[in-house]
Amino acid sequence: MAVKQEIKSQLAKLLATEDIVVEHKQVETAQFDVHTRTLTLPLWEKASDTVYDMLVGHEVGHALFTPDEDWTKDVDVPQQFMNVVEDVRIEKLIKRKYLGLAKTFYRAYNELSQADFFGIEDEDVDSLNLADRVNLYYKIGAFHDVSFTTREKEIVSLIGKTETFEEVKEAARILYEYCIEKHKVESEVTPTEASEDNQHFDMNSPLEDLDADTDDGVDDEEDNSAPEGNTPLNDSSSNNQVEDDSKEDELEVKTEAFSSQKIKDLVNENAIENAYVTVTDLNIENIIATNQEIHEYIDYEWFHQQKKWKDAFSERFGEGNQIPVGLESMYSKDIFAKQDSNYLKFKKDAQKEVSYLVKEFECKKAASAYARATTSRTGVLDTTKLQTYKFNEDLFKKISVIPDGKNHGLIFILDWSGSMNHVLQDTLKQLYNLIWFCRKVSIPFDVYAFTNEWKRSGWDYEKEEGIPTPHKPYYDPKEYEFFVSDDFTLMNIFTSDVNTATLEHQMINIWRIAGSFSYNTRYRYPEKMCLSATPLNESILCLHKILPQFQKKHSLEKVQCIILTDGESHTIPYHKVVHRSWEDDPRLGQRGIGSNAFLRDRKLGKVYDFGHSYTSFTQTLIQNLKDKFPTTNFIGIRIVAPREGRYFMRHYASYEDYDKLDKEWRRNKSFCMKHLKGYDAYFGMSSNALAEDSEFDVDEDATKAQIKKAFVKSLKTKKLNKKVLGEFISLVV
Repeated sequence: MAVKQEIKSQLAKLLATEDIVVEHKQVETAQFDVHTRTLTLPLWEKASDTVYDMLVGHEVGHALFTPDEDWTKDVDVPQQFMNVVEDVRIEKLIKRKYLGLAKTFYRAYNELSQADFFGIEDEDVDSLNLADRVNLYYKIGAFHDVSFTTREKEIVSLIGKTETFEEVKEAARILYEYCIEKHKVESEVTPTEASEDNQHFDMNSPLEDLDADTDDGVDDEEDNSAPEGNTPLNDSSSNNQVEDDSKEDELEVKTEAFSSQKIKDLVNENAIENAYVTVTDLNIENIIATNQEIHEYIDYEWFHQQKKWKDAFSERFGEGNQIPVGLESMYSKDIFAKQDSNYLKFKKDAQKEVSYLVKEFECKKAASAYARATTSRTGVLDTTKLQTYKFNEDLFKKISVIPDGKNHGLIFILDWSGSMNHVLQDTLKQLYNLIWFCRKVSIPFDVYAFTNEWKRSGWDYEKEEGIPTPHKPYYDPKEYEFFVSDDFTLMNIFTSDVNTATLEHQMINIWRIAGSFSYNTRYRYPEKMCLSATPLNESILCLHKILPQFQKKHSLEKVQCIILTDGESHTIPYHKVVHRSWEDDPRLGQRGIGSNAFLRDRKLGKVYDFGHSYTSFTQTLIQNLKDKFPTTNFIGIRIVAPREGRYFMRHYASYEDYDKLDKEWRRNKSFCMKHLKGYDAYFGMSSNALAEDSEFDVDEDATKAQIKKAFVKSLKTKKLNKKVLGEFISLVV
């Protein structure tokens, strides 16, 4: 039912011709806040589609045409009488604006008439006061005969011709005063003395034409006689005269009150109202662990671990640190020697791929610039063309103007969760290639790793105790905003703001940590850099602040956001005020995302369906970012085990694309999905293929078969990297 409600919300937006905020809530009547442009609709789950559409059209009519003003200062008329007249005007205007709605209103009121929505089944319609009969005439008059006196016809016609709210106030005043006058007369005379001048109003003309001039048969002479058989609305048989003020209190529009109650009965009281969740306004500076503090902490850890290792090394091999012959490859005085050597080897091998990236980028950028080139006249005569002046008007020299390429910037979000344990270093290889590429072409970048572990107390080797991490509030909790845990942190592990030597040192730091997760090292990862849960969705919320700040800081025209992960995370809850029976006051609790929850962006005027899975939840958050920052490309890079490639495809790829992607996966151990919800492109890469060494290295006595195998293996690995990186460049330029 929540889906149906959101479809009706879109209908309301289309009718309003603006991105008004539409909410379906557990309320009795519709409301429209003209200041926030929020239309609140009840949960009319018991209504048919036709009636639902009519009710939505009616409320949008109020949203478009009913002004936000206190009309009680200008006219002393009860609300019911104003409602009757204003309903006539706004329904006429909304049907005039959308001609197709006339049929919807006709069918809906026919349905409501058959269901006796106005409570006239056991009533004599002619005995009702004029306001009731006006209400019936303009709503279900096509299905019930409604009679009016000559004077009443004038008032009915006046109401039908109202175009402005000022005219509504005047018509409502006239209607109310007439009803008061008739009520006084009827209280003083017996039914036999009442006039028989009641006439049937011609119902052959369509309801939509009531605003035309239809004054035929209207006498100039006023008729103050009361209709035959009319009785006081309090249903009393007493003819005693009552005071004027008490008569006014008794006067009401029964049909308006009855139909309002019947519409309330369409509301499903047991339905769960929709939750419209908004992105939390985060204090991003309290969430991000700065590049400097991260690497100062890592350096502190490495210093003490290296010191302990050296002490143990000296204790075992003596003061001279003489390693026995044959054990040199097993022991080193430097605890990080093996990992650092692997890093330098990878960096050397990667330079060809980085150079390839730079070349592709420069070529595509030059082609893009050439496509935007224009030719302009210089205002200087071209002397080589002077002899053609009789038949050629173009005698000026020309110059080709090639605009500068766009300023680019890259934001990386790195998965620092426990499931990345065995693929983290392979993922870093892809990241490092892109970082070196950015460095060579002078593209600013920032790399953030998400974690729940940074807030843990780090270990102080000297004091033998934990280092407390002070906590600052992330945000001011509000109802219907996302909940963000205070142990979540974005670690700014790399940035283009540092110099080359510092960046090199920091890349080695993170490389060492990634290597330590394989448990093949003699050192241990720093405690606060431990792998954690997967707060990917919280990281996406942070991008609402990170992207514009990064773009402004570097004066960028285009930003690329790359998310490197091995999978999505669970949905995140939102804040909700809860009333618990054992507590006196309500409290701000949390509620999980269900089928009745939607993401709302008030600035964009859009509502997003979260879908029915945790994968679609993440995609929805990214789609919202994409709509908010249209110049930003969102690129996913997923490192997957070979057996999980097809599972990944099934979650994202369309049925038509699946076979094509599957063939690409089997052939290249990678694939690229495009035009997804949120992502501009999503790359899938085999963890096994990334782990393979791309270096062509064989033994001196290797056979031809062994050489061929090593060569093919090297080519395949390089081909995988070049293909993925090449497609990436095409998105960046």
